[in-house]
Amino acid sequence: MLMPTQPKKVDPRTASAPALKAFFRITERWDLDVEEEMALLGATARSTFFKWKKDKDGHLSMDTLERVSYLLGIFKALHILLPEEGAADNWIKQPNTAPLFGGQPALKRMLSGHVSDLYEVRKYLDAQRGGWA
Repeated sequence: MLMPTQPKKVDPRTASAPALKAFFRITERWDLDVEEEMALLGATARSTFFKWKKDKDGHLSMDTLERVSYLLGIFKALHILLPEEGAADNWIKQPNTAPLFGGQPALKRMLSGHVSDLYEVRKYLDAQRGGWA
């Protein structure tokens, strides 16, 4: 009988640098400003944020790593759903009539500051592509 495997535990010391590199590549593609980047990361200290941005390294909390994980999933789902790069990268800024967004761009929901909103956008996109809902 096969035993279910436990999810691999994330070590913030080794996951932080790759997470930051991926995060800043995505936000560059999405053409986000500093305030938007900080909101997505849940960052409050500007000095820490700018150190992360400059060095692409640092110690991220599990909350911040979770946020980056959702953003990676959002980015990936968009590029599966919208294979044309420009359409995928611009989707978050386009008005959206889905009930989750109420006519507003997905980015507005994502910038609320709540990690649960990143989760909801990820869940919505995964459902659109036939993934988990």
